[in-house]
Amino acid sequence: MAFRLASSPHNHSGSSTSKLMRTVILATIPGIAAQWYFFGAGNLIHIVLACFAAIVTEAVILKLRKQPILSRVQDNSALLTGLLIGISIPGFAPWWISIMGAVFAIGIAKHLYGGLGQNIFNPAMVAYVMLLVSFPLQMTTWPPVSEITGYELSLWDVFNVIFAGVTLDGHTAHQLMQNIDGITMATPLDTLKTGLAMGNTVGEIQTKEQFSWLSGLGWEWINLAFLAGGVYLMSKRAILWYIPAGLLGGLFAISFIGYLWEPDSVGSPIFHLFSGATMLGAFFIATDPVSASTTPKGRLIYGALIGALVYIIRTWGGYPDAMAFAVLLANMCVPLIDYYTQPRVYGHK
Repeated sequence: MAFRLASSPHNHSGSSTSKLMRTVILATIPGIAAQWYFFGAGNLIHIVLACFAAIVTEAVILKLRKQPILSRVQDNSALLTGLLIGISIPGFAPWWISIMGAVFAIGIAKHLYGGLGQNIFNPAMVAYVMLLVSFPLQMTTWPPVSEITGYELSLWDVFNVIFAGVTLDGHTAHQLMQNIDGITMATPLDTLKTGLAMGNTVGEIQTKEQFSWLSGLGWEWINLAFLAGGVYLMSKRAILWYIPAGLLGGLFAISFIGYLWEPDSVGSPIFHLFSGATMLGAFFIATDPVSASTTPKGRLIYGALIGALVYIIRTWGGYPDAMAFAVLLANMCVPLIDYYTQPRVYGHK
């Protein structure tokens, strides 16, 4: 037998990439269930489409690169990427949005850099930003919460909207985004941003029906569900607490300062913590082990930077939610953060 030299650590943790990815996928179930409950089955359909497209794209590119297909596909990294894309896509978006996003994430954002472990940006967020910039209308067609609409959609209605653009009764996605009063609905973050631009105060805006006592109607429960999944990941040591704590702490701190300074012009810290993709980003996206910072102190800085960028873009930027942009901007800073936060070498004076 040949003697094989390997770098440290020599004491293997017993965890594999495949097992880690399965644990993360399992932790998303509460958040996906909450999305289904409040926004219907559209996200489930997009998750299936994106996961299928991601796995097929992974297999095709591995074949073209003459690399083993089965073992690489079974590491579940492509499956997780497709899952995150499907979660992020609005339920009424057309079917080709999720397909295009998954193909772009795997083919460009992952394999163009060399494959798993080589990408410097989070593939799912690269795909999301590409879709948002290219197709802003389709990527902002989030349906209103079911309890404030005047109709009930069956699974076949949602399926028909995604694949044909209309329900079985002939209603378009735009019509489905209207409440019983015929007013077109928007996400709470978008409503807040638009209302402030029109000169309204936060108190006046939050009297609208899509807001609740904590955040946006439905969105607070989705964020709480992803928070529960994140706590599960930390309990299993699939992720460490540094990045989520840095992100949520940074977002809370800067939003608290802004709220003290101008309470009528910005959302409260609690509103920001439980709106949009905050908890999904904190526990499932920013913690990507490949594109995130690797040092303990660097992870805290990296997370805090994302939290600050989320608030800055939400408040003064052109997009109501900012998690994807914040993560990609922080990914650019990772080499610099890791360089200046390296632990001291043992024995160094």
